[in-house]
Amino acid sequence: MTEQSPGTDGDEEETPATEAAQEPAPSADTPAEQDAPEGPTGDDAAEPPASDDAGSTPGESADAGGPTPGVPDEETLDVPEDVATYDRFKKMDGAQYERVNEFLRDRTYITAREWAIARLCSDFRTETGVEMTKIGENLPELVPFMTDTYTPQAVNQARAAFEDKIRTAGATFLYGAMCDFFTAEELDDVMYESTEVAKFLLEVEGVDLSVEEELEAEERISSVMREVREASAELREDEDTE
Repeated sequence: MTEQSPGTDGDEEETPATEAAQEPAPSADTPAEQDAPEGPTGDDAAEPPASDDAGSTPGESADAGGPTPGVPDEETLDVPEDVATYDRFKKMDGAQYERVNEFLRDRTYITAREWAIARLCSDFRTETGVEMTKIGENLPELVPFMTDTYTPQAVNQARAAFEDKIRTAGATFLYGAMCDFFTAEELDDVMYESTEVAKFLLEVEGVDLSVEEELEAEERISSVMREVREASAELREDEDTE
């Protein structure tokens, strides 16, 4: 539907009779005002009308071969069922990779890529191994903030990087706890902060933790850390006596 020129609709003000009498009547060679070329004028003429995905302009029929609303296209039909129903990261809809990566970088050693792929490798593990190809080919459908597909080798590389960082971070933390650098109270603060970050990531993944489960996890961690401190203290005493 073409746009009419401004001032040609029925809402324009009527011209006073005296002024209308002074204006020359249009001759046969002069087109009447209503016969002026249609279409946007002025500032509106600078921009062409936007077109939709089917290539039609707004207001035109969308029956020109475009996708029919409510009917899945061929790409959707090719997505495996377990991929289409996967909603682990549904709370991250609309999130950008850079923002997620920045949050993780400030609080952990892992990247957003390593975090997402490590979780996917856990969820798509089978008796014969991890479905690397399925994860890589459907990565944008599985994780909202991932926009590119990955090769199986890239998926395996990210998973290996995640595992290496966890082991390195674990060794670093245990050394800090055992070397008597932190007091017991300071170590409790470190554990509390680490637990809060871990719980937040689990909640973002869609894991619903009850209060009882949180308390149980914190008690298990505290129990392990008490054993670490006691063993470390005994080790240092044995070294001093020698």
